[in-house]
Amino acid sequence: MSDSPKGLDLEVFAPWFAERTQVDGDLSAELIAGGKSNLTYRVTDGAHRWVVRRPPLGHVLATAHDMGREHTVMAALHDTDVPVPAIVATCADDAVLGAPFYVMEQVDGTPYRTAAQLTELGADRTRTISTRMVQTLAALHAVDPEAVGLGDFGRPEGFLARQVRRWKKQVEASHSRDLAGLDELVGLLEGVEPPEQPPGIVHGDYRLDNLLVEDDEVRAVIDWEMSTLGDPVTDVALLLVYDKLATLTGGDSVADASAAPGFLGEDEILSTYVAAGGREPSGGFGFHTGLAYFKLAAILEGIHYRYVNGQTVGEGFDSVGEATEPLIAAGIAALREN
Repeated sequence: MSDSPKGLDLEVFAPWFAERTQVDGDLSAELIAGGKSNLTYRVTDGAHRWVVRRPPLGHVLATAHDMGREHTVMAALHDTDVPVPAIVATCADDAVLGAPFYVMEQVDGTPYRTAAQLTELGADRTRTISTRMVQTLAALHAVDPEAVGLGDFGRPEGFLARQVRRWKKQVEASHSRDLAGLDELVGLLEGVEPPEQPPGIVHGDYRLDNLLVEDDEVRAVIDWEMSTLGDPVTDVALLLVYDKLATLTGGDSVADASAAPGFLGEDEILSTYVAAGGREPSGGFGFHTGLAYFKLAAILEGIHYRYVNGQTVGEGFDSVGEATEPLIAAGIAALREN
C-alpha cells in the first residue's frame, strides 16, 4: 500500500472498495492537480484505474460540494448523448473518509485549461474542440429530465431568484475581508425580476476544463457538483464569463484557454449553441451575465477563504482571491448595460 494523499486514507478506503469491485493488488493514489473545489484522486491497483471525488477539507459551503448530486446526475445521463463517466461505487458514510464520496471509471482525455495547451494543437483543432464543447452543452440542455429520471432533481420554479439568494449566502459564509461593489451587485440582482426559461438540466460549472477531450471529441463531462434543474441559459452565461476571466483579471485565476487562436468567440459560441438546439435567451442577457459574474465571484471567494485558513490541498490558490473584485465590477457593468 502506497502512502495516502491528504483526504484519501488508503488504509480505510482499500477494504471498503474491495468489497464493492474487483481489485487486483494493492492500491496507490495521487491527488489530481488543478481542482480548486472538490478533491479528485486517481486510484489504481496496477491493472485498473478509477477516480475518487470527495468534498474539500474544511469550510464546506452548504449545497456547494454535493457528492450525491454528482453521481445521481451522471448515472441518469449515462445512456444519453451527453458523455459521462460510469459510476463504480458511492459512499454516504462520513466514517470512511470523513465525508461522502464516490468512485467512477477513469476516462482518458485532457481537460484543456490553458491557451498554451491549445496553441500547440493549432487553430483548426482548437476551433473544433471549442465547437464540440458548445454542441455538448446544447445536447445536455436538450435532455428531458423526466425521461432520464431527474424530474425531481431540483426546483425549477423561481430558480433564478433562488440563485441570487444562494450565492449571497455563500459569499457571506466565506467572509474574510470587505469586497468593493458587493452590496451594489447584490442589490442590482435582487431588483430584477428575470425571465424564466422552461426548465432543463443545468450543469452549473460548464467550461472547457470540466470536459475530458481526446481526438478532438468530448469523451466525458465531469464536475457535476452544482448541477440541478433550472434555467439552462445560466450555463451559457457562465461559460462566456469563464472565457472572459483571464482578460478581466490579467492572469490565470481559473483558466485562459479561450485566448488560444481558433477558440470560438462570444457571438460564435451563441450561434453554435442555438444551431445545435440550445435555448435562445428570452429578454435581455444582462441578468444572466450579471448572475454568472456574481456566482463565480462567490465561488472564488470561497476558495480564497479556504486558502487563507490553510484548508486547501494542492497548489495554485495564492492568487485566486485577486479575481473576486474584478468579477463583481464586471457583474455590475453587465446589469447596468442591460
